[in-house]
Parts: sequence; C-alpha cells; structure tokens
Amino acid sequence: MNREEIFAYAKDKFNTTPIYKWIKYPNYAVLQHEASGKWYGLIMNVPKSKIGLKGEGMIDIMDVKCDLGMREFLRNEEGILPAYHMNKKHWLTIVLESSFPKDEIYNLIDMSYRLTK
Repeated sequence: MNREEIFAYAKDKFNTTPIYKWIKYPNYAVLQHEASGKWYGLIMNVPKSKIGLKGEGMIDIMDVKCDLGMREFLRNEEGILPAYHMNKKHWLTIVLESSFPKDEIYNLIDMSYRLTK
C-alpha cells in the first residue's frame, strides 16, 4: 500500500485532500475533516530506526485514531505499531510497506474518521 492509494481513498470516500502543513517536513500529509479541521490521519516518512525497524532509509507510515479494544487486538499484527507521533493510547501507526491487508487499512481509516468526527 502506498500514500497515493490512501489519498485516492480519502478523496473518494470523505472528499479529503491531503494537507502539507510543515516546511520542515514536506512529505508529512494530514487528512482532516473539512468542517471541523480535526485530523483523522497523518502520513509521514520517517527513518526506519525511529520506529524500531532494522535497515537504513525512510519508510512511509500512517497514524490513525483507533478505539482501545481494537488497538489492543491489533498490537501484535505485523505492520501495526504504537503511534509514532500521536497519543499512544488512542492512536496507532500503520507501516504502509508492511503485509498488513489493504482492506484492513481502509477499515482503520474509516474508524479513525468516525472517531474524530
């Protein structure tokens, strides 16, 4: 899965266009509700070492809000990590280049959208 697929999904489902807020982090994109401005997703490219992965280079990740029960259920899944940049109790990180299923990523995006509405 890649960020372009997520952006297309967010546009089709929620009429969301990614917002690039930071000059210092030009590849960080926020997905937010149009009316309230609340974030439901944050896509970043970070060094693998920052999230505990082996190897050199950068990797795309996405933070989404998740209910506590689901977060606990998912925490042992490959490609799911504690939130990198957000509150670890309410958010989780998806490693986009992992084998975590695309349909499940879309379900998590939907959940995050609902939880942040």
